[in-house]
Amino acid sequence: DVELVESGGGLVQPGESLKLSCAASEFAFTYYWMYWVRQAPGKGLEWISKINGDGDTTHYTDSVKGRFTISRDNAKDMVYLQMSSLKPEDTAVYHCAACAGSYCSVKSQFSFWGQGTQVTVSS
Repeated sequence: DVELVESGGGLVQPGESLKLSCAASEFAFTYYWMYWVRQAPGKGLEWISKINGDGDTTHYTDSVKGRFTISRDNAKDMVYLQMSSLKPEDTAVYHCAACAGSYCSVKSQFSFWGQGTQVTVSS
C-alpha cells in the first residue's frame, strides 16, 4: 500500500530547530512534487513548502521563508523539512503530501497524504 509516514515532531521552545522526515513507499516518488502542509489548532490547511521531483525547485509560503528548508533524497524516497527559528505560531500538525504537479492547494488535489506529526512550539 502507498504510505507517507512523517516523523520528527515534538515540543520545542521558541527559537529552536526541528527536522521533520517523511518516508514514502509504494509509489513512483520521483514523479511527484512533495509538499509539507500544516494545520494549526482551529485553522485550515496551509501549504508551507513544496519541492519538485528532481529536488531543484522549491517554494515556500511567506511565513516560513528563510526559516524552513525542504529537501528530498530520491535514493531513499524521503522528504525533509528543516525548521529553524521556530515560533509559537508554527505549532501545528505537519503533513507530507504528494501531488502530481505544483498546483495542489486543497487536500482533494493531492494524490497521497500522510497522517502527520505534531509540532508544538512553546516556552
